[in-house]
Amino acid sequence: MIGKISGRLEYRAGDHVLIDVRGVGYLVYCSDRTLAALPGAGEAVALYTDLQVREDLMQLYGFLTLVEKEWHRLLTSVQGVGAKASLAILGTLGADGVSRAIALGDWNAVKAAKGVGPKIAQRVVLDLKDKAPSVMAMGGQVAQASADVGGDVLEPVAVTAPAPQTNSAQAEALSALGNLGYGPGDAASAVAQAAGDAPDAETADLIRNALKLLAPKG
Repeated sequence: MIGKISGRLEYRAGDHVLIDVRGVGYLVYCSDRTLAALPGAGEAVALYTDLQVREDLMQLYGFLTLVEKEWHRLLTSVQGVGAKASLAILGTLGADGVSRAIALGDWNAVKAAKGVGPKIAQRVVLDLKDKAPSVMAMGGQVAQASADVGGDVLEPVAVTAPAPQTNSAQAEALSALGNLGYGPGDAASAVAQAAGDAPDAETADLIRNALKLLAPKG
């Protein structure tokens, strides 16, 4: 299994890039969102990867973060969702958007991805809703893939870039609600809604707003 590639970006096409790793070129397929975030040709690049192996095909798929990669793995586990549909969903919503949509049961957001119909979108939400909390919690623990050039040779470097504050706050809020006895699904839905209402909210505010959403009505 090839889990990460660090090299020089040789060229990009409509749905993939060619990364040169010490003279070996790897074709890596990416979402539109990931492609847009990559540097220019000749620059250092690193991607987490997932290798799909079939009888007649071997393809690499690339992701900027482990959260994005994990969502790809889960999305492609849903019946009827292939790698192309998964990349379309991630390209449309981003990893955080997928987390929120699935936690909230918002299949219309998933349906906005090109080539994803209502039945598939509903199946994605139903099949993955219980798994959303664990992926959302990853947001505060993982960082973006990174690469650097040392002289004329490109070397992998440790993944040390800080995760976005919003991801960390959501992960901490999920943990706090779990400690208070709320179920993973309910907690994830409340945190996702609170984060959607206030994207820049810190942990304490997310917890407070999520508790209001979880409070009994009436």
